[in-house]
Amino acid sequence: MGTWALIAALLAVVVIMLGAWTRLVHAGLGCPDWPGCYGFLTVPQSDSSIAIANARFPETPVDVEKGWPEMIHRYAAGTLGLVVFGLAAYAVRHRKTGVPVKLPLFIAGFIILQGAFGMWTVTLKLWPQVVALHLLGGFTTLTLLTLLALRLRARSPYRDPPVSGQTSPAFSPWLYAGLFLIVVQIALGAWTAANYAAVACTDLPTCQGQWWPADMDFQHGFDVTQHVGPNYLGGQLTNDGRVAIHVTHRLGAMVVLGYFAVLLALMWRRRQTSGLSGAIGLVAVALAAQIGLGLANVFFNIPLSIAVAHNAMGAGLLLTVVHLIWRNHKLVQAHTADATHPTTINREVTA
Repeated sequence: MGTWALIAALLAVVVIMLGAWTRLVHAGLGCPDWPGCYGFLTVPQSDSSIAIANARFPETPVDVEKGWPEMIHRYAAGTLGLVVFGLAAYAVRHRKTGVPVKLPLFIAGFIILQGAFGMWTVTLKLWPQVVALHLLGGFTTLTLLTLLALRLRARSPYRDPPVSGQTSPAFSPWLYAGLFLIVVQIALGAWTAANYAAVACTDLPTCQGQWWPADMDFQHGFDVTQHVGPNYLGGQLTNDGRVAIHVTHRLGAMVVLGYFAVLLALMWRRRQTSGLSGAIGLVAVALAAQIGLGLANVFFNIPLSIAVAHNAMGAGLLLTVVHLIWRNHKLVQAHTADATHPTTINREVTA
């Protein structure tokens, strides 16, 4: 089951990347219905199928090049759903063996909700609120599957060699605060993508030649009461609203960078006793890569490959922080147990 949980987590990364690809090539409405495409299981391509599709949806003529990215994303998401339901069924069937049950069932329920958001993304014509929540749901699904894989890995007889050490419980709340900052930054990224604000600032370190653009409209940029109904493909916000979103996302990146630079430096000083060197290093590498990709997006005007990689590395940064929290938690647990039972010496902790 642990292997399948890992496969599901990797597939979730693929789904996130496909979602970014679909959005970046403006194919979010490549199929105007759900779950099929113009009433077909695949994108209509023959002359007769296209004629039928156009008759069904006269306002949105068939564009095969836009339809396939959307359907490939749906196929991958559907496959992920089947794997998750399989994990949940296996957990229920083998619950008496100690296999985690609540988490797989919760993930299965969340996948159903995520599927509903996928449907609303199309039926509500890329309404930014739904699009942003759908993106956040993808990252949440990935995080939950990673946690399940970690829990199952700890139970496996083929787990990694144990790592021992001690860590200060004082780091725990700061790590959770860092995780909160990462989630907020991902949410800002989702809102930026949903409102097509990534291209609002095309220079660095300024935005449109100004350190603080005078005409930014935060009220309009972060208006969550936008009406349902218009086609939001390409966005409906004014340029001033999009600039406000983009600048806020940049400021969020600076906050995250500064926070983790200090926190990781403090934790690195204790690396010889904490046993967290590898986990700390992974967060540092993922953070540096994500900042670099964000800068490259602006420098090179949002090329498709870099933009998709930026989304994927956002997921990578989130997972490295979750992994660091997981390992720190296990070490704190072991240290607490040793303090409670002094006879337990050199307790080994498995990540």
